[in-house]
Amino acid sequence: MEGNKLDKAILEKVLEEALKKGGDFAEIYIEEKQLSNVFCEDDRIEKVNSGREKGAGIRVVREGRTAYVYTSDLSEEGLLKAAAAARHSAVAGSEPHSIALASKKPAFDLDCKRLPAAVSFDEKVEHVLAANQSARDVADEIRQVTVAVGDLHKKVIIANSDGDLAEDERTRIRLTVSAVASRDGIIQTGYESAGGACGWELLDEVDFENMAEKAARLAVGMLSARPAPAGRMPVVMSSEAGGTMVHEACGHGLEADLVQKGLSVYKDKLGEKVAADGVSVIDDATLAGKYGTFRFDDEGNFGQRTVLINDGILEQYMYDRLTAAKDGRDSTGNGRRESYQDKPIPRMSNTFIASGRDDPEAIISSTPWGLLVKKMGGGQVNTTNGDFVFDVQEAYLIEDGEVKYPVRGANLTGNGPRVLNSIDMIGSDLGFGIGVCGKDGQGVPVSDAQPTIRIRELTVGGTAPANGPQKRRIRRM
Repeated sequence: MEGNKLDKAILEKVLEEALKKGGDFAEIYIEEKQLSNVFCEDDRIEKVNSGREKGAGIRVVREGRTAYVYTSDLSEEGLLKAAAAARHSAVAGSEPHSIALASKKPAFDLDCKRLPAAVSFDEKVEHVLAANQSARDVADEIRQVTVAVGDLHKKVIIANSDGDLAEDERTRIRLTVSAVASRDGIIQTGYESAGGACGWELLDEVDFENMAEKAARLAVGMLSARPAPAGRMPVVMSSEAGGTMVHEACGHGLEADLVQKGLSVYKDKLGEKVAADGVSVIDDATLAGKYGTFRFDDEGNFGQRTVLINDGILEQYMYDRLTAAKDGRDSTGNGRRESYQDKPIPRMSNTFIASGRDDPEAIISSTPWGLLVKKMGGGQVNTTNGDFVFDVQEAYLIEDGEVKYPVRGANLTGNGPRVLNSIDMIGSDLGFGIGVCGKDGQGVPVSDAQPTIRIRELTVGGTAPANGPQKRRIRRM
């Protein structure tokens, strides 16, 4: 790479070397990436950095057992040495065979108009400082603002002993703002983010200064919020909340490696009803511009749209190559890795609850009493049983079908499958959030989404006692 592109003959030679002791499968993953970040805190640019990284990972698989070796030496000699190290770790098996690679063409284009290399650090710093000032101008109560922008451009080559050769370029941009406000000993935080598999034209679609102002207004607004009620009650989750709930409480449990290890509540549930009528959960790596979008996964399989739950019925898990082989299925194109130093494992891409037919405003107006959640915070999930606890960053009390006032200090406690079965209204809207999903020590970019939904009853943790109204029946439109 880097002007000295590895040709097919070298890749074939490396794969054949990896299989000299026998094996069922060999693969080489090569990447070269360039990234940059600008970070502002305390009214000044604290950090500006950029870097390049390149390397290759070689994998040999025999009877489900994997040997993995990585190297930063991309010369022919360096790759052959790594392949030899990988094959020495493999168990002798079938006779080695010659390999002939055939290129795979991407199924769709990624339209990146302004690649990171075309945007100077001066321009990035200018946008960061403007967003910082926009947040600080909101109110005197703003005590701290952090603004960060980052970009990544990556070239990858993936070749394997099945004869597949996939080459790709990937670009991602990320913008984040966090604002902290305080008054009379009360401290509240507002957070906003945006990003996509695109170039810096993202700034033509996202008003960064407005995003920063929104984060600051949220932090200040929550200072006047009342204590959240505690107890079991209807919860309306706005599409603005993004898909944190579906990602954490459902998505991870549908990754095939956790299912096969018995660490998922959805084990042995294929074909069964696991959610309410009308609830469909989809993982789609092909959505234009979304943060988790890719044309090829990190095993060279095409990015795909996979319906996981269809109208309440569990239809599919998310597979990489090895977990698919174990279940006698095809990969769903969900084999992902953080870098060449990591083995691929099943991971989400863009995961969401599909839109329904209900008017989002009607969902609220038909709820006599409950909690409206507009922004989620952090949390934790037990994938084995589906239990979760999530903090809520922005929430409002609903009374008589109207949004009355903000509340703070709420958290949501429940069980993923039970929540999916308790959804009784599904909005026609859809709102996305972005993030870096961590699993097995690896982080990969993802997005998640949901429409406005109503959960009939969920445990809300708060600091104020819940009173009678939450016992009233909710109306179904």
